[in-house]
Amino acid sequence: MKFVALLRGINVGGKNVIKMAELKACFESIGLSDVTTFIQSGNVLFATNERSIAKITEKVEEGLSKCFDYNSRVVIVSHEQLKNAVKHAPSEFGKKPAKYRYDVVFLRKPLSPAEAMKSVTAKEGIDEAFAGNDVLYFSKLINKASQSRLPRLIAKPAYQDMTIRNWKTTTKLLALMDTGSQEY
Repeated sequence: MKFVALLRGINVGGKNVIKMAELKACFESIGLSDVTTFIQSGNVLFATNERSIAKITEKVEEGLSKCFDYNSRVVIVSHEQLKNAVKHAPSEFGKKPAKYRYDVVFLRKPLSPAEAMKSVTAKEGIDEAFAGNDVLYFSKLINKASQSRLPRLIAKPAYQDMTIRNWKTTTKLLALMDTGSQEY
């Protein structure tokens, strides 16, 4: 089965700097196959026969912590979950990129979308937030982004079980998984 590991807190502001070649080697060293990275923000596509996301998460977090000496937190998303996140996005989501910034918030179990939404505050007329099956969807007006309340989410305890990817990255990850290409 195909999965993507969405790493939290690497290569941001000079903290937990990890080179993609080293990241790939770490995933291979813990027995994952067809490993490829996509952009520096910590997106690792891989395959495994294991089907339990909880077991995969534990294996990846332990491996990353050992390889890079930091307390890793990852959100593992199956190919099917990613397909559903894109397919079931709110109507018009991602359709006006010149006007809105679109983000998908991936949740680490056991955090549910309903529980995660309790931590979200949106400013009327600027922000919108929607709960999906396994994700949250955020959009905000680009020309009023400084007034957005969505960035306040990072101060909430629930944020430790979330990671955010923009819509372009989310749809590109799905396209890469769909093609099965190792040229990510």
